[in-house]
Amino acid sequence: MVLVLHGGRSRSVEPVKPWRLAYLRTWWLALRIRRTARAIPDVGVWLLRNRVRGWNEPTRDPLVDAHWALAEIRSRYPGTNVVLIGHSMGGRAALLLAAEPEVSGVCALAPWIAASDPWEHLENTVVLLAHGDRDRTTSATASKDYAHKAGLAGHDVRFRTLPGCGHAMLRHHRRWDNLVRDFVTGLLRSPAHESGTESSPE
Repeated sequence: MVLVLHGGRSRSVEPVKPWRLAYLRTWWLALRIRRTARAIPDVGVWLLRNRVRGWNEPTRDPLVDAHWALAEIRSRYPGTNVVLIGHSMGGRAALLLAAEPEVSGVCALAPWIAASDPWEHLENTVVLLAHGDRDRTTSATASKDYAHKAGLAGHDVRFRTLPGCGHAMLRHHRRWDNLVRDFVTGLLRSPAHESGTESSPE
């Protein structure tokens, strides 16, 4: 299963409308992932639309919503591994959810990373952070430093720079698409993931 998480703002209680650009970016991305995933048996793609636009510390509303989505997947498809794809604020949420038992991989696209965000919990998760070198909204340096620290600790965390790309994933969108496609197909076709999807509790 692939769960896609969209971006937003640091603070806002405005409801997320489906025509908002932060949501539309990931709608198109999820559509392209669905086309890619057709070649892999028994793989579904969910796009979560958050209740509100903001992160809203300390409530962290996107995390509450993502926990709900993971619980739904757990209930409907017991034993299924989940790959999280998150953009911007959704990338931060995906990274923080990496220790959830069903999460086998995280692809964080132009993630918003705070200095206090932990990386020690990434021990059993394959993680890719990707950032455009023209991003003026979130910090590519923060992503690179995060991946470097986690990698030094022995975690399977990589960082990719996308030259000429900004934050919105609109310009050179095929580079983002190809990166996500390769990550998802490589992970979902791995023996470890296949064994996880086939198991189901009695």
